[in-house]
Amino acid sequence: MTIDTRNDAFVVFDHVQKSYDGVALVVKDLNLSIGKGEFLTMLGPSGSGKTTCLMMLAGFETATSGEIRLAGRPINQVPPHKRGIGMVFQNYALFPHMTVGENLSFPLEVRGMAKDQRETKVKRALDMVQMGAFINRRPSQLSGGQQQRIALARALVFDAELVLMDEPLGALDKQLRERMQFEIKHLHENLGITVVYVTHDQGEALTMSDRVAVFNDGRIQQLAPPADLYERPDNSFVAQFIGENNKLSGTIEEIGDGKCTVRLMTGEVIDATPVNVTEKGAKTLVSIRPERVEFKPEMMPPGAHTLNAEVIEIIYMGDILRAVLRVAGSDEFVMKMRNTLGQTKLAPGQTIKVGWHPQDARALDP
Repeated sequence: MTIDTRNDAFVVFDHVQKSYDGVALVVKDLNLSIGKGEFLTMLGPSGSGKTTCLMMLAGFETATSGEIRLAGRPINQVPPHKRGIGMVFQNYALFPHMTVGENLSFPLEVRGMAKDQRETKVKRALDMVQMGAFINRRPSQLSGGQQQRIALARALVFDAELVLMDEPLGALDKQLRERMQFEIKHLHENLGITVVYVTHDQGEALTMSDRVAVFNDGRIQQLAPPADLYERPDNSFVAQFIGENNKLSGTIEEIGDGKCTVRLMTGEVIDATPVNVTEKGAKTLVSIRPERVEFKPEMMPPGAHTLNAEVIEIIYMGDILRAVLRVAGSDEFVMKMRNTLGQTKLAPGQTIKVGWHPQDARALDP
């Protein structure tokens, strides 16, 4: 499978495959180009192959076949410490018996750098992450967020042009994790480094990335900027994995000119944009985002489809209200509403009409 090759490619996976037992492939014919200065996130469920790809790029795993290139040179046979790549792990991997300064100085010492140069680089890297005052502390004297900043500074200390991050924020609480997402993104923008980031958290991927590669079963299902992934998923897996999605089962009645009509299982006919369905009579899952669903007539866009719905449950989530509805045979149809003053009250058992614009419905592979 060929994925968006770029002229300014800094990292290239060329027909890369990986098997641990010589039989089952955990990475299957990966072709991926990453531009210099890009923030690319590998996103997917456990076992999808994303971390294996990162480990092959770092040099901790060896590709079974294919070639990995960095700045134009093959690196399959180059040991990890000679690749010039910074690495940030979820568990920080700081040496507990060393101070913060010594943790940062160590990789420079291994590279044979003089002491005065080491001190200059350590100070600069700590200043980047606003941790200069902690140079003499030990990791045990730091909070989780502070330790993660030190791990990030250590990845930057030897002027690495490529930094790899493997679930680096997974151990932090929600509020701190969200703050660190923006800090890492701003560092990336200010320094112009290339970042390859691995996560299973879709919110993290959408917030931070220039492009996201969605992995499943050892293959990239879609590679695109965050907005494209969310608004225009290529298949059912991506639609379900990125954000919340409603699914209505049906059959293609008419198709052509980038439009189709779908007869739902309960007999209603709606319009949709065909994706991965090409012929009349094909089974499909129609995907509609919960926030695109309206129930107030004055809020429905021109040309909106309307279907009868029964309210099953209303869930209060602070800034939004989440309504679970029974629509066209589905008992799991969700509508999200902003929690504003004067919001119309809905109650379980109530019958309403819901609607959405036809362009917000995508007919996907079943």
